[in-house]
Amino acid sequence: MIESPRHLLQVEIADVSQQIFSGPCSSVVAPAALGEVCILPRHTPFLTKLLPGEVRLETDQGEKRFFFVSGGYMEVQRTSATILADQMLRSEEIDREAALEAKRNAEAILKESHLFTERDQAKLQLVKALAQLRVLDHVRITQLHKHHR
Repeated sequence: MIESPRHLLQVEIADVSQQIFSGPCSSVVAPAALGEVCILPRHTPFLTKLLPGEVRLETDQGEKRFFFVSGGYMEVQRTSATILADQMLRSEEIDREAALEAKRNAEAILKESHLFTERDQAKLQLVKALAQLRVLDHVRITQLHKHHR
């Protein structure tokens, strides 16, 4: 469903090296510090820290877009949402094999290491790898739904 421009959010996404996305969207879902949030037009303004996870957008044309965010911040105003990420990857930039390898490595460290610092680092790497794999799964599911229509 395409909405009128006054009922859209202007979404800006950038990481430390480049602008990732800029455009009107009907919704943004992001991994906020206190849990996943869904932002719609005219949302109450706020600022939140982002955790590693998945960012999902629905553009003004109804297209679903998926991204991996390693962390950062999101500012929400009534007509806009801005994400400044530590690292952001578009779904097409995610390497499934590398994410699976990172997952296996993190799981091995968690199973074998007795050092808290190694285990903490492995937990973070596991969360990031699982988030990247979740992004790819959502892309695959979305593509399957398109083909079955």
